[in-house]
Amino acid sequence: MVLSIFVDGSGGTNSGFGFFVKETGESFYEKKSDITNNQAEYLAIISVLKKFAGNTDEVVIYSDSKNTVSQLNHEYAINNEQLRSLAREAWELIPKFANLKINWIPRNENIAGKMLGS
Repeated sequence: MVLSIFVDGSGGTNSGFGFFVKETGESFYEKKSDITNNQAEYLAIISVLKKFAGNTDEVVIYSDSKNTVSQLNHEYAINNEQLRSLAREAWELIPKFANLKINWIPRNENIAGKMLGS
């Protein structure tokens, strides 16, 4: 089975992050004040990595943050220390998956944004 997990996060005054699992309808959202958009995107991905660690299914995480996806896939450098710390946390969790992909999708294809109301 493939788990298609869509993540989204938003920063600012009404900030938070979450995910939506297409195959099961499971969703998660956490409000977290005073974080940036990039931090929210990282936290959304980390929440998926923590929740599904050890899963033997193919897991595909979809995010509309090209920056976050490219940084986690080692394509872009990370110049912000807070984001570097979040990336390290994600990288520590990634080996717990047998088959994991983190893919960028355009914002209008991110069903998490619609499901989570962000």
